[in-house]
Parts: sequence; C-alpha cells; structure tokens
Amino acid sequence: MPANKQRPPFRAEHLGSLLRPNELVEKRIQLDDKKALEIVKDDELHAMEDNAINEIVKLQLDLGFHAINDGEYRRHQFWGTFFPNLEGFEEIMNPEWEMFRMYVPDTAAFTETGHKPGETIVCTGKIMHVGSAYLSDWNYLKKLVPADKVEELKITLAAPEWYHLRYKKGRAYPKEVYATDAEYFADIAKAYQTELQLLYDNGCRNVTIDDPNLAYFCDEKMIAGFKADGEDADALLDSYIKLYNDCVSSRPSDMHLGIHLCRGNFAYSKHFSEGGYDRIATKLFNNIDADTYFLEYDTARAGNFEPLKELPAHKNVVLGVITSKFPELEDVEATRQRVFQAADIIASGVGQTREEALKRIGVSPQCGFASHHLGNAVTREDMIAKLKLVRELANSIWPGEP
Repeated sequence: MPANKQRPPFRAEHLGSLLRPNELVEKRIQLDDKKALEIVKDDELHAMEDNAINEIVKLQLDLGFHAINDGEYRRHQFWGTFFPNLEGFEEIMNPEWEMFRMYVPDTAAFTETGHKPGETIVCTGKIMHVGSAYLSDWNYLKKLVPADKVEELKITLAAPEWYHLRYKKGRAYPKEVYATDAEYFADIAKAYQTELQLLYDNGCRNVTIDDPNLAYFCDEKMIAGFKADGEDADALLDSYIKLYNDCVSSRPSDMHLGIHLCRGNFAYSKHFSEGGYDRIATKLFNNIDADTYFLEYDTARAGNFEPLKELPAHKNVVLGVITSKFPELEDVEATRQRVFQAADIIASGVGQTREEALKRIGVSPQCGFASHHLGNAVTREDMIAKLKLVRELANSIWPGEP
C-alpha cells in the first residue's frame, strides 16, 4: 500500500482564494473588457497585487496557517491563466451559447443570471506548453516566507478538463487538429506534466487542483442532460479520471497532490449544483492518483458523510465544514461532533479506529472566499473570523498539530 502523506496536508487548511482589497477589485473591474493574457500584463495592477499579496501572506502566518498561498490575487477567477497561456488555445470574448452544454451547472446558472460563462477559452490548434502560467506567481510567493517554510506553501491549479465539460460534443477542439478526445487529452496531460515539473524544480511541493466539474457529476440534472443528448456521463467521468492520472503520472513522489471539489462558489456566494458524493465516491477516491481530497461539507447540498467509507487507508480528506459563503459562525462543539462522525465512517471503511482515521483528516472552509474576484457575500472581518474558527476547530481536535 502507498504511504500516507502528511504535512501537507495540515489540520487547518483553507482552499486558496481570499477576499481581495477593494482597490484591487475596482482595478480588475476597469480591465473587465480585456482578455486574460492582456490583464496579467497591466503594470499598475501587478504592483497592486504585489502589495496585497505581501499583506495576505502575513495574515495567514499570523493566523497560524501553514499551507499559505497568495490568495489567488493575480487571478480573475480561481483557475487562472493556464489554458490561454498554452499554445493552441484562444480566448473568445463573445461566445455563442449554442457551443455550450446548457445543462452543465455553472453554464446554466450563467444563462439564468445573464452573465457570460466566465472566460471562454477554446482549443484552436495543436496544444503545447510554451511557458509556465504559474511559475512567476510561485517564485514571488516563496520569497515572502522563510526558506524552511517554502515546502509547505500551496499553489492551486486549474482542472485539466475545465474547458472540455462545458462544451458540446465536437466543440472543445477542431476535428482537423484532434480526431478524438483521447488525442486532445494526451496533449493536455503533457502540458500538465511540464507545468508540474517546472514548479517542482523551483521548490513547489504542495499543489491542489480546484475542480467543481467532478462534483457536477453528483448533480442529477446534469446527468439527465447527458442522457437526453444520448451521451454516457459515466464514461466521460472515466475519461476525465484517466486524464487526471496521465497529468500527474510523472510527478515526483514528494510532491503532494490535493483535489478540491465544491458545487460552485461564484460572485456573491452563488452555488451551482447539488448532490452527495455517492455517485462518484468509489471512482473519485480509489481511481484518481491523488493524496488528499478537499471536500465541500458545509450544507446539505453536499450530502452526508457515508461516501467517505470509500476513502482508502493511505489517503486523506480535508472536511469543508465551515462555510465561506455567509458570515454566521458555526458552533465549534457541534462541528467537532460532525468531524468525529466523519472519522467514524472513514474508519469503518478500512477497519481503523476513530483515532487512526483522525490522523488522515483536516478541516477547512468548503471553498475559497473569492473564487471570482468580486468575492463572496462576506466582509474581510467575516473572513478573518472564519479562518480563526478553522484554526480553533483544528486545535480542539488535534492540539498542538499544524
């Protein structure tokens, strides 16, 4: 059996995106009509981001977190600019709705509210990694902490199938470039392999892939949409799992890989989908070569803890039992009992005791505080109170552990 990785993950975690200062939000709003790769070249914005990152890193240190990141302050939305930075992808400013699978939860929600579906990036040619989208961000971040803390820092990455699920069959890439999904995925995987190695060579040992798409396979409305289109959602999920494993197939053994699932965390605390992990638990926990799963568990829309009995003994879970969407603070004792309930279920699946299972568990908010640069319906003070609560909860269950 593979060894269980620890430190990372830590007992108290957060998912990455943190509320941006108002001036940073306002500056991004001014640039909203520009393409993603144009925005990252704005010198005034970049200087503002530097200052904000300096402050948010200090805050995380002061609050006792170890898997520190840059708050995703250099990103418009949580996935950043990995895809438009690849050769073979282009951003479309005014996409036609007919190219989208309208039953994919986030696309449907955008339609209802009149929003465009985030940044629309499409494959237009042969995909090649021609320069890292994340490396400069990483190198700036690691300068802000002592050298012995660099290996604890975390960077979050886009999901490899992000610009595939949302598009109708045949619309994700040109047929004259890729004849099949398998060919397309193969080049995506090569790009991820290159990116991960570049990050590793520069000291990164802790990455998490943010992937609401996987959680959408828990949503019965989306599954019904695939059936209506005559497509096999389960087969598509299997292809995405293979893509994941191909993407990380060459990662060094001491690079920790987390996967974060939630049901949407758009501006002003909007979620997109519902449904427990039951539909995907066996494949999610057993078939993907990841070390840790960061799972939404703040409301009933994520279902109960029963699917966690599928978690193998060498893998970890960070329970997102604190909500980042609203300011009300959870009761510490009631939330402790929820963690113990989850631990008992995890233990039952592999013949462990509660104490043994707790060694593979951490706690966090269910998602970030600003997956979209506009942020959730909370204030900075609310966010700090929530982060303090995560640390307090962790201390109450695992005293003295990071």
